[in-house]
Amino acid sequence: MGKYFGTDGFRGEANKDLTVDHAFRIGRYLGWYYGKDHKARVVIGKDTRRSSYMFENALCAGLTASGADAYLLHVTSTPSVSFIARADDFDCGIMISASHNPYYDNGIKLINAQGEKMEESVLDGIEAYLDGGEELPYAQGADIGQTVDYASGRNRYLGYLISLATRSYKDFRIGLDCANGSTWMMAKAVFDALGADTYVVANKPDGLNINVDCGSTHIGNLQKLVKENHLDVGFAFDGDADRCLAVDEKGNVVNGDHIMYVCAKYMQDRGTLGDSKVVTTIMSNMGLYKALDALGIGYEKTAVGDKYVAENMRQNGHLIGGEQSGHIIFGRLANTGDGLLTAIKVMEAITETKMSLSELAAPMTMYPQRLKNVVVTDKDETLACQMVQDEVRAVEEELGENGRVVLRKSGTEPLLRVMVEATSLETCEQMCDRIIAAMDRAGKLIRIK
Repeated sequence: MGKYFGTDGFRGEANKDLTVDHAFRIGRYLGWYYGKDHKARVVIGKDTRRSSYMFENALCAGLTASGADAYLLHVTSTPSVSFIARADDFDCGIMISASHNPYYDNGIKLINAQGEKMEESVLDGIEAYLDGGEELPYAQGADIGQTVDYASGRNRYLGYLISLATRSYKDFRIGLDCANGSTWMMAKAVFDALGADTYVVANKPDGLNINVDCGSTHIGNLQKLVKENHLDVGFAFDGDADRCLAVDEKGNVVNGDHIMYVCAKYMQDRGTLGDSKVVTTIMSNMGLYKALDALGIGYEKTAVGDKYVAENMRQNGHLIGGEQSGHIIFGRLANTGDGLLTAIKVMEAITETKMSLSELAAPMTMYPQRLKNVVVTDKDETLACQMVQDEVRAVEEELGENGRVVLRKSGTEPLLRVMVEATSLETCEQMCDRIIAAMDRAGKLIRIK
């Protein structure tokens, strides 16, 4: 990761960590970089944060000042920008969003012409320019770029999603939690078009309420909606709709690991999985791996971040992968996590098998899991500390095949994340505390966050 761009773009508090000047200069660099030998075309989407409009204007000013044309999808999802960048031959795409973060944060996610996360070489060039690199020439006269309304691109993406459904949802009562974000109009439009009887919450954005007690990070509202209205299934998205979690007809949460299991088994049963493996991060639950083992489905583990899942899938030709948080990637259909697409694929499994979501997910049992965030004096020194390493090994030996430990650095904060899985939550808690106590004895612990 660079100084500004992490695994999921340049993210921070609006006009504090990420300013309009940053956005303008990012636009200036991209317009110049892609416009060296032709008129550059860049497509831009945004979520519903108040600051997204400000950043959209700044990016457009920078792009057009460097001679590029900026095409505006307006409020839309991150996966729609990925789809349109690829389908309509844009030089790159930009999504303005901080995903599941609070409204006062924002981010700039850059997407290449293939709909994938931007190459590191381009990000390195942008960072050098942000830090005072050589000034770029301004376009003049007829070479100045223009801003183009491109809402038709967003509508084409919605049409693509609708075309993927294998059956009508006419007899289904479906709940949708739009997180007051990107899907506030899109989700209902898709499910209404497919014939569902839709019940929608968190679809009234005001610029300040994105992700507030709603969406995939606060799924209680959707559980309540499903149970009180006796719905067949519910889907919750995050602020920019690259995540999806589900709720079954009983009101139980169906997380990203469950969704990968359900979809991989469905693909295996239909003969469409082939030799493909399920690609997860190291944070997926042991229950997923044991359930896949029982089916004879292979899997691979990557570092945390859907970026790494996507890279593994692309390099090895795997068809499904994702994260427990609901970033699910369907390799032949998209190059990034797509919440709406995930919901459609889950509905395909439900409608084609004529089974409820609770029945489809039942064979996978989640192991109890405890995650603690620990502020330490130095992340790398703490990971390398012999006393900490010895305690981790001791815990792993005691857990054996009935649990595991993941100790990793946060990519965005001065934290270590201590995660333990075991057969009981009490054991998870005890083992987490043992590892943290070793950090304290070694003089590395500042506090548990």
